[in-house]
Amino acid sequence: MSQKFQASVQHRGDVSYVKLGGVIDEDNELSDLVDKIPSGTAVIDLGEIERINSCGVRDWVNWLSKLEANGTRSVLVECSPAIVAQINLVNNFTGSGVVKSFYVPYFCPECDEEKVLLVEASDMGPPPHEPPTCRCDECDLVMDFDDMPDSYFAFLSNQRKLAEPDKINGAMRELARGSDAPQSKSGKVKSRQSAPNLQSGSKPSVPSLPSIQRTSTQPATSKHHSSGPRLPTGKSGQLGSKPPSKPPSQPRLGGKPPSSPQIAANISMRMQASGPAVAAPGKSNALVFTLVGILVAAIVVLAYLVLTK
Repeated sequence: MSQKFQASVQHRGDVSYVKLGGVIDEDNELSDLVDKIPSGTAVIDLGEIERINSCGVRDWVNWLSKLEANGTRSVLVECSPAIVAQINLVNNFTGSGVVKSFYVPYFCPECDEEKVLLVEASDMGPPPHEPPTCRCDECDLVMDFDDMPDSYFAFLSNQRKLAEPDKINGAMRELARGSDAPQSKSGKVKSRQSAPNLQSGSKPSVPSLPSIQRTSTQPATSKHHSSGPRLPTGKSGQLGSKPPSKPPSQPRLGGKPPSSPQIAANISMRMQASGPAVAAPGKSNALVFTLVGILVAAIVVLAYLVLTK
């Protein structure tokens, strides 16, 4: 369940560290933070923002405008995938601010594990932008980028250059040493399901659940790839069962057909093998014998026609 909006503000000189978390919706408290952030530089940590709706986008844009009117420059760090989506959709979502770092989502098709990797915007280089390589913690295979590169990294094409990066990085290092505010580092990894925690600055990766071994006799298939070649199955569908026996051979064409006495004898033997029929009283017995007689006569006529042809 998503947690409500949370915020905390810390100061180092003229640099304010603003950490936001939870959901930015109509119940946000962004307006209460205007008086707590003096002029200068505001480093806004958005790594714990799970979701933002249309009302939240409106309040966010108005909040940034008020900060800029007070002489505050905003620097967005650790932007979550939800924030990156809004940056690409809303033209003035960042105002006159700069995106310093953001998270890139990944997915492992073998382990069904999802996680995000922190990337510095300055390390992405010129377009076309490609996601960095990220390996799975479970199987150590290269994970798949869980979005479209052209759309997810679109905001980097209009990215402004960060002013005074050394000053901002130094202030963030001081905050990391003197308080519980985390230091932004490229390459940090965390689970996409982690809940916001503004009391603790660390963002540990949540270990994924162990993979479930399928006990079915049918070969298991993963979400995106087949687990291997399909094993042969018998008639009953069980592995290793004996294949069906070869059907009885049919008489060759042109061979001598069985005579009428042989046909009648075969019918008699099959009737005896099937067991005595449960005779119905009265007219039922006569009807059964009549049908058998007609069947035998039809077989004799058919055999005669075949033999005299």
